[in-house]
Amino acid sequence: MRLDRFLCKQADYSRKTVLQLLSQRQIKVDGKTIQDRAYSVTEFSAIEIQGKPYLPRIARYYMLNKPAGFLSATTDPVHRTALELLTDVDTSDLHIAGRLDRATTGLLILTNDGKWSRKLTELKPVGALQIPKVYLVETAYALSPITEQRFAEGIYFKTEDVTTSPAQLERISETTSRLTIYEGRYHQVKRMFAAVGNRVVNLHREQVGEIRLDSNLKLGEFRALTLQEVNWFSLEVDP
Repeated sequence: MRLDRFLCKQADYSRKTVLQLLSQRQIKVDGKTIQDRAYSVTEFSAIEIQGKPYLPRIARYYMLNKPAGFLSATTDPVHRTALELLTDVDTSDLHIAGRLDRATTGLLILTNDGKWSRKLTELKPVGALQIPKVYLVETAYALSPITEQRFAEGIYFKTEDVTTSPAQLERISETTSRLTIYEGRYHQVKRMFAAVGNRVVNLHREQVGEIRLDSNLKLGEFRALTLQEVNWFSLEVDP
C-alpha cells in the first residue's frame, strides 16, 4: 500500500498531515527517511513518525509436523484442524501456506504474512527461483522401472490440460521413495503415481524450499520459523 494511504487508513492521520510530515522529513520506514508519499509499505513495515515508532502488526511464521486426520483449514464444523494444534498461540490471523490433505503428514507452514505465503505457494516459479517440495512416499506396489523417466518428463493431467513440471524421484526401497516436485496441484503426488499404475498409501512432506521439517518435532508439535528460514525466501525472490 502507498505510505500516505496506509497512514491515513491505519494510523488515522489526515492526508494533509501526512504530506506535511513527509515534507519535513519526519517519517522513516525501516530506518530510512521517506519523502515520497507513494512509497510502498506493508502492514509489517517498521514506521517511525517524528521519532516515535508506529507499532506495526508483527509477522509470524510457524512450522508444524502435521499428523494424519487433521484438516489444513482454519475452521471446520466436523473435523479437527491443524490450527488447533498450535496451543497457546493466537491463531486468529494465521493461515496455511501450502495445504496438505487430511491423510498427509509432515511439514505445514502457517503465517499471517499473506505476501510471503503467496510467493511461497505460487504454482509458477517466481522469477528464476523454483521452489522444491519434497515428499517421502510409500506406495502399495513396487516402483516400476519407468517411474523416474515418466516423472522427469512430466505427467499429463487431462482435467486441467496441463503437464507437470519435471520431477525427481529417489528410490529408497521397492515401495519407498523421495519425490521432489515444483508445483502444488490438487493431489498432485497421488495422481502422478496413479498415472504410472501405483497407489500412494503414506505421504509425508519433508521440505518446502529451504524450509526443512525439524527432525526434533514429533507429530503434532510446532515451532516458530527461524529468521534464516523466513529470509532465505525473501533474499532469493526479491531483487
